[in-house]
Amino acid sequence: MHREGRIIIIGFFILFCILSFVSWKFIPSPYSILAVLPFWILYGFILWFFRNPIRTNQASPLDIIAPVDGKVVVVEEVQENEFIKGKCMQVSIFMSPLNVHVCRYPLLGKVIFTKYHPGKFLVAYHPKSSELNERTTVVVQAENGQNILFRQIAGAVARRIVMYAKDGDQAKAGEEYGFIKFGSRVDLFLPLDSKILVKVGDKTLGGVQKIAELH
Repeated sequence: MHREGRIIIIGFFILFCILSFVSWKFIPSPYSILAVLPFWILYGFILWFFRNPIRTNQASPLDIIAPVDGKVVVVEEVQENEFIKGKCMQVSIFMSPLNVHVCRYPLLGKVIFTKYHPGKFLVAYHPKSSELNERTTVVVQAENGQNILFRQIAGAVARRIVMYAKDGDQAKAGEEYGFIKFGSRVDLFLPLDSKILVKVGDKTLGGVQKIAELH
């Protein structure tokens, strides 16, 4: 289980135990079981949501690994104005509430920039969500000197973003750098000459799947 879910998991377990005890004490069987069954189904979903599977990869210094599980919704050339301040390739991955929500570094290198941005809560697939929504920005400098920017973006439901990355940290492809609760998206901004290995509609496996190569 992910550390971000510990308090929630413990709190709901205690609450549902109390509700189950009250139900079994005051409602005759089998109706008592039917009364509490939805709560324990919900608890199962909570446990599933906060799962944190171990992922490994054999990434080289020029490999870009999927930072999250999800579906590729954008692959296009854009202008990035926060840090890169130039043209780059944007690859965006949308996460549903059923996906693993651990956010992982997409490459090897050094963290040279981190920033949290308060903002709106537009639906995560909205074209302007990358600029207007609550979000975090992390930039990692690859071993070849190229700067790779990626963002966690909140959505209409996901209103809790956690970022662990700090300036000066050593990034390792596949290692955890954050967590997003209840669905959203992650945007990556890559150099124009990067070899993109995914297309819109593809499913990604965070921390494992290679989605691009740097030159």
